[in-house]
Amino acid sequence: MKRMWKGAAAALALTFICSAPAAAYEAFKGPLGLLQNHKGKTFEGYTLVTPQAATVTYLIDMNGEIVNEWKSDYTAFYAELLPNGNLARHSVLPEAWPGFGGYSGLLEEFDWSGKKVWEHKMFIPGKEVSHHTFEVMPNGNYLMLVWEYKSYEEALAKGLDPNFGGRCIFPDGMKIGGDTVLGIWPDLIREVDRKTGETVWEWHVWDHIGKGPDKLDINVFVTPKRARGQAGPDWTHFNGVAYNPKTDQVCVTSRSLAEVYVIDKKTGNIVFRWGNPANYGAGKAPSGYYDDGDQQLFGPHAPDWTVEGNITILNNGDGRPSSNYTSGVEIDPRTGKKVWEWEARNVGAIASNFYSFNQSGVQKLPNGNYLLTATQSGHVIEVTPQKEIVWEFINPMGKDNKVYATTGQHGQTQQLWVHKCMRYGKDDPRFADKDMSVKRKLMPEGTPDWVEVLNIAPVPDTFKPGK
Repeated sequence: MKRMWKGAAAALALTFICSAPAAAYEAFKGPLGLLQNHKGKTFEGYTLVTPQAATVTYLIDMNGEIVNEWKSDYTAFYAELLPNGNLARHSVLPEAWPGFGGYSGLLEEFDWSGKKVWEHKMFIPGKEVSHHTFEVMPNGNYLMLVWEYKSYEEALAKGLDPNFGGRCIFPDGMKIGGDTVLGIWPDLIREVDRKTGETVWEWHVWDHIGKGPDKLDINVFVTPKRARGQAGPDWTHFNGVAYNPKTDQVCVTSRSLAEVYVIDKKTGNIVFRWGNPANYGAGKAPSGYYDDGDQQLFGPHAPDWTVEGNITILNNGDGRPSSNYTSGVEIDPRTGKKVWEWEARNVGAIASNFYSFNQSGVQKLPNGNYLLTATQSGHVIEVTPQKEIVWEFINPMGKDNKVYATTGQHGQTQQLWVHKCMRYGKDDPRFADKDMSVKRKLMPEGTPDWVEVLNIAPVPDTFKPGK
């Protein structure tokens, strides 16, 4: 076994070295697990990984070894650690519907030992279903994203033009995944009391439909050529939510409308939006090949507030006319300007080497580094402000909690998807009274040490696109 892996490791390393742009890895076949760890440049801590095809969530150290894990009866969409070290997990109910990308329906909480201590179901057939990510608020409550049903007639009364621009809203519904979805399902944001499960605050897209910078136009939507469902019932498709206790503001991203919104929690007003000004007549829309217009975001995900009061966003790049590439972005909502951006592109080429069509996330770490996740490959990198890649990991856990050493070992249906990984500092209070020793190795017995085999230098991204 060791001899076989030695030969395979050498071949994979040669393939990687011959094809690798800059300092990140992306391939259809290649090694999984920990690929880079440049000590002294990383933010030391523990990384939470939630594979979407598995029922296990695991916490790894900087060497990619497991220090704790939690098992649910369900697959997951997303998870994070609570201040007391418990795991909060947005799990996928098999019966939840409609099945738009990101549907979940069940919030679970597990203690450090893996015992379930709380759950909250947010699925009412034909009425509502929770989806995507959540935010743990300082008071312990959860901010949740929910799709709510509105009838075709209600949509018409709100000003929807079903004959405009290929809109896919019909009186008798629309087929999605073999089933018919009736009406339209706009988003709402709900604050849920952690102790009682009761709703204590809500914000509804439905209450903010109209024209202008503080409204959402019901007749602005994704072209059906790109996403028929999002030209129809799944119109706004919010996918990430975050809360700023200093300003009492909530920010959310809309994949479909390619924007981030900041909402004043007290008034409910949209006080800032960024990414696609053509939505409200304040900028030029993309107009064909290579012309992005004034649009900045393309299929964005995972907004988060930084300690400076800025917002980080994972800009997937889906549908960008100039080329599809994924980037991590930090913007200042006070000025509407980018303050940092890392773009994943091959040196001197259009194609991306770190790309995900959907989902994904970015987390700004306390030392100023950024942890970026590309969902579709389960690919996680830590990038410095100077744009060096200093830590790299690819989730090896697939369906039925099976762990692989290389991507070539599993079939196409064995997805390694991870929505967004989270890094917690080594001295984080969550771990104060916990046993943080390595419990077991994540990778299969005999897997080569890919960090040693690949020996990747933390080369900064110096590619500058042509004008």
